[in-house]
Amino acid sequence: IFMIIEKATIEQYEDVRSFYHSLIDGLQDSIYDIGWKKDIYPEPEYLRSSITKGELFIGIIDGQIIVAMVINHESNEGYQNVDWPTKANADEVMGIHALGVHPHYAGHGYAKELVGFAIKYAKENNQKAIRLDVLKGNVPAEKLYSSMGFKYLCILPMYYEDTGLTDYELYELSLQRVSIL
Repeated sequence: IFMIIEKATIEQYEDVRSFYHSLIDGLQDSIYDIGWKKDIYPEPEYLRSSITKGELFIGIIDGQIIVAMVINHESNEGYQNVDWPTKANADEVMGIHALGVHPHYAGHGYAKELVGFAIKYAKENNQKAIRLDVLKGNVPAEKLYSSMGFKYLCILPMYYEDTGLTDYELYELSLQRVSIL
């Protein structure tokens, strides 16, 4: 099934928020905790501002949002304490945030397609690297990013509103050697 990937518009805000709520509901009984909580992460103001800034991307099938993510230059302050392999300024690095797939569509490669889109988007915007963090123990995310060439760096305790101070695994994909897919 063909998925359309586009920037979310402010008119789609309620649909995006509902998407994240249904994602969180769907993962309640999952063995892999993503640690997200409704309206805490991703919180409404974060979604709204990400849409307004053109940083929130959605994947749509049959008019339904089935995947979403935010791509921007922001990162947790903990990232500053890491010796990243790729030397770059903040404006030369993009982060992937709040990447989620609706549980009904999980396991069909849609997250991989969205990450592939993010890599292409970052390259087109002359970025040197993509960095992200994964809640320790989120095996599907770990497998996804590793399979797409992201290098695991370390575990770093970081504070987020939804999880408090918790261990996250940091990943980086250097774009200086990657050819556009």
